[in-house]
Amino acid sequence: MNDHQKALGLEYFTVGYNVAEAGVSIFFGMAAASVALIGFGLDSIVESLSGLVLIWRLYGHERLTEEEIEAKEQRALKFVAVTFFLLGGYVAYESISTLIEAHAPDTSIPGIIIATASLIVMPVLAAQKRKIGERIGSRALIADSKETLACAWLSVALFLGLAGNALFGFWQADPIAGLVIVYFLFREGWELWEGDECDDD
Repeated sequence: MNDHQKALGLEYFTVGYNVAEAGVSIFFGMAAASVALIGFGLDSIVESLSGLVLIWRLYGHERLTEEEIEAKEQRALKFVAVTFFLLGGYVAYESISTLIEAHAPDTSIPGIIIATASLIVMPVLAAQKRKIGERIGSRALIADSKETLACAWLSVALFLGLAGNALFGFWQADPIAGLVIVYFLFREGWELWEGDECDDD
């Protein structure tokens, strides 16, 4: 299996995992009336869109000319940048609304389990995407790895919000962490849209 096939496999896994995560998160979020958990599920849908963009970018690579590959790469970068903006906009809206309305996430054991699973899966997935992206020279795949890592940080925010509220009543941890993540999402999205490859933080 070559690196492009491995990258495709990672993106198929990304889409499948995020679709399942979205369904479970939204279901349990609605059951617990948890804005944070429902928001996390919607974030998973955005992440799956980024995965679909990368599948489009990587599929049929061996049949393309260098010019076609570069054109496809540039379009993929723009699409991934848009998903960064969508994700950043949604997280900003949810974080600010939660703070203004003082809406504490309800205690949700399934939500804590979902957040913990993503904390384990997403960093590993992001690292694999970045490693292969660097090997095949795909800025779009590297950008997608950063979005996957951003979703890992959103898992941290979800976990802090749900666990902090359940243990200490400190529900503000979730929206505050979300606003910090928004800054990095918009920064990465803008740099991708401008065509610059982001340096490591």
